Amino acid sequence: QVQLVESGGGLVRPGGSLRLSCAASGSSGRFTAMGWYRQFPGKERELVAKTTTGGNTIYADSVKGRFTISRDSAENTVYLQMHSLKPEDTALYYCNANGATPFGTAIYWGPGTQVTVSS
Repeated sequence: QVQLVESGGGLVRPGGSLRLSCAASGSSGRFTAMGWYRQFPGKERELVAKTTTGGNTIYADSVKGRFTISRDSAENTVYLQMHSLKPEDTALYYCNANGATPFGTAIYWGPGTQVTVSS
């Protein structure tokens, strides 16, 4: 049973930084992609950043230049370094991982970690 556990969320002032971590357990292989999504109250979950085993990385336009995603493939861990945080970054952040199975792509989610940017 694959489990993703996020950590590092919290309350930070505008302009501050936070680093989110996500550790995966229960997987016998590497994930084809790992990333971060966020969800605002009453809105759909949206992509923040994602990185693939092929080295491709994508970011939402709203976080480019401020957020950096990195991954330790050997440990099946993904990080999101967030700088210059804004109140509009306040959301529930979810870790995501995609795994290849004989039946197709399996998609896994963590329970989420709250990030609040407020003075």
